[in-house]
Amino acid sequence: MSPHAPVVLDVAGLALDADDRRRLQHPLTGGLILFARNWQDRMQLTALTAEAKSLRPDLLVCVDHEGGRVQRFRSDGFTLLPPMRALGELWMRDAMRATDAATAVGYVLGAELRACGIDLSFTPVLDLDHGVSAVIGDRAFHRDPRVVGLLAKSVMHGLLRAGMANCGKHFPGHGHVVADSHVDIPVDRRSLKALLADDAAPYAWLSTSLASVMPAHVVYPKVDARPAGFSSRWLQDILRARLRFDGAVFSDDLSMAGARRLEGRELSYTDAAIAALQAGCDMVLLCNQSVDGGAAVDQLLDGLAGAQLRGAWHDSEISEARRQLLLPSSAALPWDELMRSSAYRHALDSLV
Repeated sequence: MSPHAPVVLDVAGLALDADDRRRLQHPLTGGLILFARNWQDRMQLTALTAEAKSLRPDLLVCVDHEGGRVQRFRSDGFTLLPPMRALGELWMRDAMRATDAATAVGYVLGAELRACGIDLSFTPVLDLDHGVSAVIGDRAFHRDPRVVGLLAKSVMHGLLRAGMANCGKHFPGHGHVVADSHVDIPVDRRSLKALLADDAAPYAWLSTSLASVMPAHVVYPKVDARPAGFSSRWLQDILRARLRFDGAVFSDDLSMAGARRLEGRELSYTDAAIAALQAGCDMVLLCNQSVDGGAAVDQLLDGLAGAQLRGAWHDSEISEARRQLLLPSSAALPWDELMRSSAYRHALDSLV
């Protein structure tokens, strides 16, 4: 087994520069997350992912590509996918048609990304639509956790058909809070019993289907004083032991405001990453820090390496195995071949 490579980082532009290549070859780098600024067209994107994987063949190339307003690539042939709420609305008219459309969404989403060298999209959103969270909003399927669970499972089936794993987010649920964890620390004051019966219920129902999970940068004070992504109570006692989830756990972006304020103090990126790893995350994301030279990315990589030597966190074969399991196990259809595929054309016809 390769050494544990827990860091998922980004790159600044449309092509790799010398600093990007150096960081991608760092032994602690296990993933690359792409954004709209890394997109010009399919040829450029495919060249970018191919060069990144030439530097590290087992690099996990990721993106937030859900449909609706969270879709990084929106031109040059990429299908504009609906927000997940559209599937929930279809469910209310025709439940079985909605599950088929959800599978079509997952297949189209996964197949198009894989044709350009992307391994994993951080989807589906399992948050419930309580009608109060602007940051979640129409990214959620529905208010009813049963509908969310079934539509998410259908999307995951489509991803699986395309050879792509999945990531349920944001555990145990971000939809009940108004604050945006990108700029604040949301607080959800419900009890553990209430959370497990409602917002977290899809995680229990999908325990045998989820490949990975991303916890919320939300504090649930009746359960733990720490945000879920930094809480061993949430990640180890509840998610793993109680809900029996055994896949990979990603931290949400450590550059978000909700990520680095723990117990009244602001942590460095390195200390936040260590806290997440110690709590039970297998991988940590640091996003949008490669621009302007990327000093924060270097600080994280160097800081984690130093902390590992000091014994502040330990290499985990289990975590590395979980990361490796997210890599596709089959070859992707090239774009032109995908466009001619009857399965792909049928899925396009089945979208909402």
